Amino acid sequence: MITGVVASFDAARGDGTVTLDNSETLSFHCVGIADGTRTIAVGATVTAERVVGHCGRDEATALSVRA
Repeated sequence: MITGVVASFDAARGDGTVTLDNSETLSFHCVGIADGTRTIAVGATVTAERVVGHCGRDEATALSVRA
């Protein structure tokens, strides 16, 4: 499990980035938001899972907003 902050999110495209606690940046797609809403606020603190995406790069998935 990884933790970080949503740095960007483009609702029209459905993609964004998460800056991890170690300053690394991972991309994500709205289908990877765990609650199924397909939208997430920039600045939200999240937990996620790291996976290898379709292009062979690490991505974030199963994003959940931390309370």
